[in-house]
Amino acid sequence: MQDNATEVTAAGIARLAGVGRAAVSNWRRRHTDFPRPVGGTETSPSFALTEVEDWLRRQGKLAEVPLRERIWQQLAGHPAGPVTALVHAGCVLLLVRDRPTDWLEMAAVSDARVAELLPPALAKVLAARFGSQQAVNTPPPAAQGSASPLPGTLALAVPSAAELAPSVPLLRGVAELAAELGTRHTYEFLLGRHLDANPRQYTLTPAGPAELMAELAGDARTVLDPASGTGALLRAVRAPAAVYAQDAAPELAALTALRLALHTDAEVHARVGDTLRADAYPKLAVDAVLCHPPFNERNWGHDELAYDTRWEYGFPARTESELAWVQHALAHLRDGGTAVVLMPPAAASRRSGRRIRADLLRRGALRAVIALPAGSAPPYNIPLHLWVLRRPAPGAHPAQPELLLVDTAESDTEARARADWQAVRTAVLNAWRPFEQGDAAAEVPGLSRSVPVIELLDDDVDLAPARHLPPPAAGGGAEELATVRARLGDTLRLTSDLTPAPPPVPAEAPRAAYWPTTTVGELARAGALVLRTSTSAGIGHARGASGGSTGSGTGGSGDPTRGGTGGSVGPAESGTGASGADIARVPVLTDHDVLAGAAPSGALPEGDAGEDTVLTERGDVVVPVLGGGAVARVIDETTEGAALGRNLTLLRPDPAALDPWFLAGFLRGTANNRQASSYASTATRLDVRRLQLPRVPLDQQARYGERFRTLAAFEDALRLAGRLGEQLVRGMHDGLTDGTVTPD
Repeated sequence: MQDNATEVTAAGIARLAGVGRAAVSNWRRRHTDFPRPVGGTETSPSFALTEVEDWLRRQGKLAEVPLRERIWQQLAGHPAGPVTALVHAGCVLLLVRDRPTDWLEMAAVSDARVAELLPPALAKVLAARFGSQQAVNTPPPAAQGSASPLPGTLALAVPSAAELAPSVPLLRGVAELAAELGTRHTYEFLLGRHLDANPRQYTLTPAGPAELMAELAGDARTVLDPASGTGALLRAVRAPAAVYAQDAAPELAALTALRLALHTDAEVHARVGDTLRADAYPKLAVDAVLCHPPFNERNWGHDELAYDTRWEYGFPARTESELAWVQHALAHLRDGGTAVVLMPPAAASRRSGRRIRADLLRRGALRAVIALPAGSAPPYNIPLHLWVLRRPAPGAHPAQPELLLVDTAESDTEARARADWQAVRTAVLNAWRPFEQGDAAAEVPGLSRSVPVIELLDDDVDLAPARHLPPPAAGGGAEELATVRARLGDTLRLTSDLTPAPPPVPAEAPRAAYWPTTTVGELARAGALVLRTSTSAGIGHARGASGGSTGSGTGGSGDPTRGGTGGSVGPAESGTGASGADIARVPVLTDHDVLAGAAPSGALPEGDAGEDTVLTERGDVVVPVLGGGAVARVIDETTEGAALGRNLTLLRPDPAALDPWFLAGFLRGTANNRQASSYASTATRLDVRRLQLPRVPLDQQARYGERFRTLAAFEDALRLAGRLGEQLVRGMHDGLTDGTVTPD
């Protein structure tokens, strides 16, 4: 079923066994029968997966490799690369879904015979799903050495028997996993894992912005994404009849085609090509265009495209590539169709683009500019904008010569960090829907306003929402400031009550100096606690550190590897049996949350909540391993049930042997952390197994634990007081400067 061509690194072995990489290094040194490297380098060797599995089982360190993990390791170690493996897997998942009997017949024969039978079977499936042209057993021109694919090159070609031969063991496992999760969720899991494992290769569009963009576009039957990446924006559209995708990178176009074909029953059209230079759909007019284009591209075709008919609102400057994408989107809309484009904030105010912005306003093509919170999508350090555009009918004058401006950039940080993105979505749609229907949009200070176009047509044509919105009432108004002040007073009194009393001066050396000690590693070996680290590569952070998420990327000029993610920050979905029923979203406790004492802010990518995900339980102790800070957090009712994020170690003490607050308190000792830390040029890493604890009876642990619990409550109160103090100071400054609060 599996051959030794599949290799696994030390990090992969650690994930298989649920241990840290240091443990794998120890095994290699201590056990002479540990498998020898079969590839890689001296500093980063790789090993045959089957040999590693056999060794782990013989040592009692692994009862059975989880099916999901086995398939992922096969895919990651595929001889032709993970992208090729994903394409082969997606093709076979289409076969399993559409012609299950054909696959069952093939699965009963040898691997070599399966490789021979698959191409004609896949040709039928791909032809039925993408059109008869797909059933051509030739790779795209880019794979044959062409520097740039020809315009309109089909995204998928039927792989040959020789190409499929190394993939057959993987494909058998993929079909087996599809029987558990369903074909769609299986592909989302594998794609999400790959994208999350290579975060620097792809520009991600998380699920929140993707879903919001689809909702702003309305009920569209035909939708185009000219910079499709891996199809996240098209995937967010509800019940389309036909979807059209184009991307400059052949591998991303192929992944998009398969992802959409497995996700929707709509017609799927996916093409390879530089969108601005070689439009694959020159005569296409659709109901909606969704686009996350590449930003700040100088080489977008300015010199070659000076007389292109798409520049209906003006020829974009070399520095205004985003305005070229905006006009490309408008050119592909039917009359009255809607485009939603994710834009950098500078595009709303750069002087080089003011003439095009002015013409978009005069002709009623630009309907709304919406500022999103920083961290919504990459680049995560700036608040991106959504431009909502509508193609005016020929000769028609806008019945509503106004522009809707919405600014959610100052939305509550915790609200926008949640995976469902509910606060931002609600604020935007509550402003957009009445405006779209022609009603007078209610002005909300600091949030939204419909501005007459004539007010914007000045020398700058600056469309940044924050510059045209009335300021919000200071801190919510004088009454709200009084409430904040009262809460701050209550919190300060609480911190005073919780302040630890000064310790008595000991007459002799404290008893702790004479206690026998043990280490976390020894306690784990003795069974007094269980030590776990995150084994899911798909765990993502809400502000883009990971993953997963859904995504979209470039389809034209610029970086050809900009792409989407299968849900690094999107909802976690899985399935059971053939039904593929969704499961609830799983929040992720990140290292940032632990350090800040905040609620879980991350989310599992779609399909990545499985048996290898570590979920927290009340009484667990979570320790960050990077950064050099002495921090340990006891899981309570606000954090239990969350998935463990990266760079965290979870300790699950046996209540009959260890008090969790006693454990967390002693782990935070400065001297303890110093002796258990190692130092690199850029970071400090904590070896949790080396942290020490005194050996004391459980009743004495409880007394210490209660004092540590009180200290934690004091620390939480200090954090709250700091936040309330900042809110009060900011509100008073705003009130005094805008006149809502007087000096008296």
